[in-house]
Amino acid sequence: MKYFFSALIISSVLFACTSNDANSNNISADAAVTADNVTATAPTSAAQIQWIDSMHQELGKVKEGGIVEVSWRFKNTGAGPLIVSNVNASCGCTVAEKPEAPIAPGSEGVIKAKFDSKDRQGAQRKDVFITTNAGTTPQQLSFAVEVQK
Repeated sequence: MKYFFSALIISSVLFACTSNDANSNNISADAAVTADNVTATAPTSAAQIQWIDSMHQELGKVKEGGIVEVSWRFKNTGAGPLIVSNVNASCGCTVAEKPEAPIAPGSEGVIKAKFDSKDRQGAQRKDVFITTNAGTTPQQLSFAVEVQK
């Protein structure tokens, strides 16, 4: 029984794909669509991100055990809302925060991170990876700090 229904569905699909409308052969040359009279337009609602602050920040020195806060300001220079979908830090000692609401065109937003220097010493470089609807690859933000005993 299921073979009958499968054959019936396949036959219906094939018949629908091959049938011609009686009026389809009566298209005038003036009404025909050609590559010359069709223009493709790219979507204009794309968001774009412009970093106001440097994507790499030197934060100086901190005593071991101190918490360092860093932020990166950005602006949506595109025509559509900018959505920050994800932020990831390169290690567990850094926690990053993203804006929860979309950033309207022309508006600014902030990515924040906190670095815990407990059990760290010397030069430290940490990365924060940002995923937005403005591009297909994550953008990399970074900061450097010197942890002193």
